[in-house]
Amino acid sequence: MNDKPVFVTQPYLPPLEEFLPYLQRIWESKVLTNGGPMHQQLEQALCEHLGVEHVALFNNGTIALLTALQALRVTGEVITTPYSFVATAHSLLWNGIKPVFVDIDPDTLNMDPARIEAAITPQTTAIMPVHCYGNPCAVEAIEKIADNYNLRVIYDAAHAFGVEDAGGSILRHGDLSVLSFHATKVFNTFEGGAIVCPDAKTKQRINHLKNFGFVDEVTVVAAGINGKMSEINAAFGLLQLQHMPRAIGRRQQIDTFYRERLRDVRGIRTIGQAGQTRANHAYFPIMVEADYPLSRDALYEKLKDHDIFARRYFYPLISDFPMYRGLPSAQRHNLPAASAASAKVICLPIYPALEDRDLERIIDIIGGH
Repeated sequence: MNDKPVFVTQPYLPPLEEFLPYLQRIWESKVLTNGGPMHQQLEQALCEHLGVEHVALFNNGTIALLTALQALRVTGEVITTPYSFVATAHSLLWNGIKPVFVDIDPDTLNMDPARIEAAITPQTTAIMPVHCYGNPCAVEAIEKIADNYNLRVIYDAAHAFGVEDAGGSILRHGDLSVLSFHATKVFNTFEGGAIVCPDAKTKQRINHLKNFGFVDEVTVVAAGINGKMSEINAAFGLLQLQHMPRAIGRRQQIDTFYRERLRDVRGIRTIGQAGQTRANHAYFPIMVEADYPLSRDALYEKLKDHDIFARRYFYPLISDFPMYRGLPSAQRHNLPAASAASAKVICLPIYPALEDRDLERIIDIIGGH
């Protein structure tokens, strides 16, 4: 068999010759970082593309999460989800904040708003939900709880680039939304991230924090970090934006193909959308149910035996890792829906360069042919 390996994702890379003029401009300007012209252009272009007011670029999404918590002066306890990438909870620990895990909705796999209120204590200062797989959280229910208890809301929107609901960008919800532009994401800048914020004053504080707290050459107003995005990354982002319609269009084709071909496979459940009017098709998770002939892990290994490298996102749960599992909220009996999803999920390959014949291979393996 001469079929090449297929991984769960592959970064979208525009033609190299299209990137060279951007590099030429950087070489001519001699500006490599510190909010140079490419950085400023990308912030503006992202505001327009995403339909938001203010975007602060970062060197990666994790530093953006850390800084978002600093910007809102979050302390004490933060309610979050165990069903996510570890950076969500790690950003809390790095800020000396105690994560409090609540269970997820078994259909959307997002934080279940019905579980939030019981987890609130006098130490709770914020909620950090995740738009898992790019499917929007129950933003109105979360906002209502946050308003009632005077809590901040920071959305980990790493998966949610370009996602919209009936009112516009999903990123407009909460106090802040944090994006990742990592190589595996729908929109990437090699490495990168951003905070979407509602007003210029908040963005100014974020800009201070991501540049060591500097206001000017001799004035430091906060214990900031170095979170700046370089001109090279910003330039790549400007080029990537031009290719987004085509890239997301191909992702949508693959999503549709999977849904149609898996519809009648007994024991395989696909995840529906969660009310978005525009999806980004960032991931394609399936749930391997009890009536499928193989266990989830057996199917995962079978795919791997055929050089199809799917991933069990998210397994284990964040709450199962050593630095979290001692927390009362991390106990599995508190998280039945998250535990069940983590034991069933496989994310199938989805990226613009994925070929139809590889999709057929994947379906043949899952279908048992």
